[in-house]
Amino acid sequence: MIFKYLVALTIASVLAGSAIVVSAQSPESGAATAADARAFLADVNRDLLRLINDGNRASWVQSTYITPDTEALAAQANEQLVNAVTKYAKEARRFDNVTLPASERRQLTVLKNSLTMSAPPDPKEAEELSRLVASMEGAYGSGKYCPTGATGDACLDIEKVTQILAESRDPVRLREVWEGWHTIGIPMRKDYARFVDLSNKGAAALDYSDTGAMWRGKYDMPADAFARELDRLWEQLRPLYLSLHAYVRSRLHDKYGAIVPERGPIPAHLLGNLWQQDWSNVYDLVAPAGEKRVFSLTDNLKAKKIEPLEMVRIGERFFTSLGFEPLPKTFWERSLFLKPRDREVVCHASAWDIDSVNDVRIKMCIDVNAEDFTTIHHELGHNFYQRAYSTLPIILRDSANDGFHEAVGDTLALSVTPEYLVKIGLLEQAPDASADTGLLLKAALERLAFLPFGLLVDQWRWQAFAGKVTPATYNRAWWDLKLRYQGVAPPGTRGEEFFDPGAKYHVPANTPYTRYFLAQILQFQFHRALAKASGCTAPLHRCSIYGSKEAGVRLKAMLEMGASKPWPDALEALTGQRQMDASAMAEYFAPLKSWLDEQNKGKTVGW
Repeated sequence: MIFKYLVALTIASVLAGSAIVVSAQSPESGAATAADARAFLADVNRDLLRLINDGNRASWVQSTYITPDTEALAAQANEQLVNAVTKYAKEARRFDNVTLPASERRQLTVLKNSLTMSAPPDPKEAEELSRLVASMEGAYGSGKYCPTGATGDACLDIEKVTQILAESRDPVRLREVWEGWHTIGIPMRKDYARFVDLSNKGAAALDYSDTGAMWRGKYDMPADAFARELDRLWEQLRPLYLSLHAYVRSRLHDKYGAIVPERGPIPAHLLGNLWQQDWSNVYDLVAPAGEKRVFSLTDNLKAKKIEPLEMVRIGERFFTSLGFEPLPKTFWERSLFLKPRDREVVCHASAWDIDSVNDVRIKMCIDVNAEDFTTIHHELGHNFYQRAYSTLPIILRDSANDGFHEAVGDTLALSVTPEYLVKIGLLEQAPDASADTGLLLKAALERLAFLPFGLLVDQWRWQAFAGKVTPATYNRAWWDLKLRYQGVAPPGTRGEEFFDPGAKYHVPANTPYTRYFLAQILQFQFHRALAKASGCTAPLHRCSIYGSKEAGVRLKAMLEMGASKPWPDALEALTGQRQMDASAMAEYFAPLKSWLDEQNKGKTVGW
């Protein structure tokens, strides 16, 4: 999925998943004043700007010149930054009762809400918490499935397991590697229970009921209200998901027979993904009967001899067509576009904001294909967002909430439509509507199928933090949620000797996950509003905002706000709405819903 490609340090992102924690301290004695708060913010903004830029530069070098030395320097810079953000976030509590201008109060609010983990006041327990998180993340990172008698290269790491699940159509082999990978969570079970206890003590020291409430408290609304908001959004899309689920289940039944029931949940190992969060790998099994390939963007790019750098130029022209200023000269001089021949680099596509002002870059090992063409548009969405909020105090140089940045990148990717390709000369004519079913089905297998998983990961953790799920029922509660939301079931019995949540990186790494659910919802809401502003009257999935100055004005107004206002204000600036609305995603996939319902006639929908 595209949502994982932003790698630039911001206040809110610095602490996500970090194993470095500082125990909560009581606010300084003495009555704080507005002048004290103003001086504090000046110091914080100055110090964090320096540390963030140092961290960005060290991380860039580490990613583009991989050596033990660059890795050590990047880790050192990140540790200094994490410690500073943690310290300042807790010191900001001193000014809770001081009357301040809205702009200064907002900075303090954002700073305080940047924490994803707070250690307990007891120094020994704080040290224990840090060790636990580092240990669990390390266990995941080194995790492998070793078949009976296997050692060394015969063991399978996450990349090999992922490849087998994506490509194999042997149900016995699929079950073997799926169950094999899930053994890595077993040693984490006891540690995770202790982690919950200790992190909750830290949250209580900051006046939160538990760690989950601390996470939910960063969304500019009461924690419980935010949880209800997520359920409301999911209910808007649940009928669409049920239709997709029923259709895919039926086609998998045709392929695998009785191991896929005609009614009931889908076996988890047969959906092409370890966590069933992306079903696009089984498209070949569920594609519309008799589907014909209409066009290949990859073939068109190669036929026109489009080079990787020109693909980026095309992406830039998308933004200048909306009224944005061209990228700076340094972008073209300092970005990494091709994999070097003389050294190892991290090829994973990412967007960077090195100096927090104008030194934006992307890092990609670009191949001339459709996937990278779309990814470039996504990455540049991050860069133009970064430039738009670069005049704000460093604390506020971030997206309105943690779902907005990824949503913006994906919003621009949604405009890479056949009509857009015709306008820029990469397609002679757009295919007629008969081609839409396959295109929409592919998109749904990736984006729609993700939603219930994007919701349940934190649902499980919030319940664990709140004590509603106890260590004695960790695994049962996990699979109850997967059944409830995803309609999937394990291939065999999963008792409490297992800890299947630990087989997903974000759980042992303590990285909040709701942001990805929000990004999927918001991107379609953004796309619909911008499409309307551009005057598009075609079906939503055929709309592109390319060339629309009106859409550009809307988009720019929201981007420039950064994190300076509560997210409903930013949402309103772009969409005119103050509430997140999943009906845009339902509208986008409405033609597919009609087709799915036709295919599902006479079959059970639901589980």
